[in-house]
Amino acid sequence: MRMLARITIPVEAGNKAIQDGSLPETMQNVLAALEPEAAYFFPQEGKRGAFVVFDLKDPSQILSITEPLFQRLNATVEFTPVMNESDLRAGLSRLKQT
Repeated sequence: MRMLARITIPVEAGNKAIQDGSLPETMQNVLAALEPEAAYFFPQEGKRGAFVVFDLKDPSQILSITEPLFQRLNATVEFTPVMNESDLRAGLSRLKQT
């Protein structure tokens, strides 16, 4: 299932992680594991933020995604199922049939 992960890293934890080198390493490891179709990074409400779109193959992946972000970066992580344009078209065509 295509998912959007919203990641927010508090300033203090992010600063510490940049200084000790763990922020780039943690993000690189998470992104390598997810093989995202898209990833965007930006300031969000005065904190570091990211949107990552990826395929959640199995719910058990949630722990391997979130735990490094929680433990190493004190991050907040939220997941939302999302559709691309092709998915939307397919879903809308099914609505016409009912």
